[in-house]
Amino acid sequence: MATLKLFNTLGRRQEEFRPIRENEVGIYTCGPTVYDYAHIGNLRTYIFEDILRRVLEYHGYKVKHVMNITDVGHLTSDADEGEDKIEASARRSGKSAWELAEMYTRAFFRDTERLNILRPHVVCKATDHIADQIALIRKLEEKGYTYKTSDGIYFDVSKFPTYGELVGQSLEEKKAGARVEVNPEKRNPADFALWKFSPKGAKRQMEWDSPWGVGFPGWHIECSAMSTKYLGQPFDMHCGGVDHISTHHPNEIAQSEAAEGVKMANFWLHGEFMTVEGRRMGKSEGNAYLLEDLIKRGYEPLAFRYLCLNTHYRVQLNFTWQALEGAQTALERLREHVRNARAVGGDPAQGKIPPLVRERFLEAINDDLNIPQALGVTWDFVRAHQNPSDKLATLFDFDRVFGLKLSEVHSEPQGELPAEVRELVAQREAARKAKNFKEADALRAKIAKLGYEVIDTPQGPKLRRR
Repeated sequence: MATLKLFNTLGRRQEEFRPIRENEVGIYTCGPTVYDYAHIGNLRTYIFEDILRRVLEYHGYKVKHVMNITDVGHLTSDADEGEDKIEASARRSGKSAWELAEMYTRAFFRDTERLNILRPHVVCKATDHIADQIALIRKLEEKGYTYKTSDGIYFDVSKFPTYGELVGQSLEEKKAGARVEVNPEKRNPADFALWKFSPKGAKRQMEWDSPWGVGFPGWHIECSAMSTKYLGQPFDMHCGGVDHISTHHPNEIAQSEAAEGVKMANFWLHGEFMTVEGRRMGKSEGNAYLLEDLIKRGYEPLAFRYLCLNTHYRVQLNFTWQALEGAQTALERLREHVRNARAVGGDPAQGKIPPLVRERFLEAINDDLNIPQALGVTWDFVRAHQNPSDKLATLFDFDRVFGLKLSEVHSEPQGELPAEVRELVAQREAARKAKNFKEADALRAKIAKLGYEVIDTPQGPKLRRR
């Protein structure tokens, strides 16, 4: 079996993966800040992390996946300034901060379930681990890494010589490139808050007593406290989006390694951004689409997952509606191979995966999760291989990595369609042959109202329930 190699942001090179404990892997992934719905750019990162976990499990590793929920402490500025995103959103919505966080947490997991993203083994909320965070700050304080300002307790990065190693910058380079500092009490521009004091004269919805005064934890401290609690230190892998490379993850490393005196994690993996029609994705751009927006336009969540599989996780993905349409069509054609194989009596239990095909698939997924190449291997196989049992066995095995639910696809004989739908399909085919495409489109719309979508294939029209 080829060796799994992954691009480690810490060192910026591809490295052979070896777990700390034999046959076991601990992964920590940065979860959502639950002040709003996750947009599809956010969801792309969780799909990449899901693929990583599936590849590890495909290799037989026992994975322990831990993900945090940030429901307090993430301010509107990474410079530890501005409002807490949860409290600000709660005030606008008229809900309590606790209600709002719970609502968006549920919405997040509804989306991940639709995308067939495996739920983490441990989901830990920042608000459930305040005592752990306070204990970690006290440890840092005892070791001389902290200082107090009028608005909180800060980590002094000058006491941690390797700060910025993840970014590939020395501390002096980071200082030179820092923006104008907004907090004159900070000793260094890169210093960050471990604990923030509640504003004087204003009571927050989320605040706690601490040895330093009433307040709330900084954003970064939760990940250090919870990753160590559930995975120990060091652990195998820490993942997130590329936006975490410059600030959030270096701060985690500094806290954790200063406190424990050992490496935090051996591998750091980061998923690239998504653009939309070649432009930056953002609310101000009006293109921060939600999964629900895709569903309302008639696309399946798994079509979006397929779209993400077509671009390597370290390459920017440019989202377009045309590309999503192509992904949905490709996914349906892959399902059609399953339906056809089942229809002629294919039995995955009796099938075998051709050794060369398996070898090529493993080479792809072991090359830093090269899923686009793995999909190419899969398509080459289904187009060339005729044995239906082998086809099902191979597709279902590879889908343990893809996560497209191919084993849930069953043959759907046209005879099971309602008579009205069959008649409309026949009329539409007649209109298409007569090149009356306006009439054909009108008939497609009528079929859609009855709950079916027409997929045109070289073998003729196929239908699926919407």
